[in-house]
Amino acid sequence: MKGDNSNEISNAELFLRLREEIKPYLHLIGAASDSILKEKVSQYPVFTLSQEEISVGVKLVRKGGRSGRWNVFASTLEEFVSKGLVQKSRASDFIATYKDPYTFICLFVVSELGAQFIFMPRNLEDENFS
Repeated sequence: MKGDNSNEISNAELFLRLREEIKPYLHLIGAASDSILKEKVSQYPVFTLSQEEISVGVKLVRKGGRSGRWNVFASTLEEFVSKGLVQKSRASDFIATYKDPYTFICLFVVSELGAQFIFMPRNLEDENFS
């Protein structure tokens, strides 16, 4: 039972911790997202955060030292589909839930909770996120 283990990290706790840990990278991630959009590489930028090396996207940040505990990779929905991380038949569902990339960043977080998509406001002072 989930509530019986005090060592488990809830999704809300992960989100709040992640929110603090990526603050130093928001400008870089935002600039990379703007570049992906401006250069018409994709309308759906996705940024993977992982503590392990993965083979998706272009590495923006290497974990360790001042960089913290996350590797950050820039990618796109199209790459996720081509690598089978999002099924081609589910791409339209992903697009339907994708938030405005000028207001939110799409994160694919690989952590101790597994892998999940999180949409985080570019401006972390904005409390109207979901």
